[in-house]
Amino acid sequence: MSDINELVQSYLAAWNLTDAQARRAALAEVFAEDATYTDPLVSVRGRDGLDATIAAVQGQFGGLVFSLAGAVDAHHDIARFTWHLGPEGAEPVAIGFDVAVIDDGRISQVLGFLDKVPAGA
Repeated sequence: MSDINELVQSYLAAWNLTDAQARRAALAEVFAEDATYTDPLVSVRGRDGLDATIAAVQGQFGGLVFSLAGAVDAHHDIARFTWHLGPEGAEPVAIGFDVAVIDDGRISQVLGFLDKVPAGA
């Protein structure tokens, strides 16, 4: 379970990396090459698609950070967790939860759900 917790923490950390080169390196560590990411606003395949998605989110919500909002719940090679997006140490502007499928120590699929979304997002 600790490996899954670390993987989830690394996943969220990648969403906070604004340096494109560092972010791509982190995504290579966390995600399988052909991983898929789907939430209500986007569906992408591969690390390049995920990198572009993260860059777009950072452009829209500059200065905000993703953080884990509770314990990671996991069984077999599946994890679910709630995250917050907001100013560090302040009330989140967005809340969601993700379900991640893990293969060979990397995330192969993320299904994201949005519980709280700011107007206009």
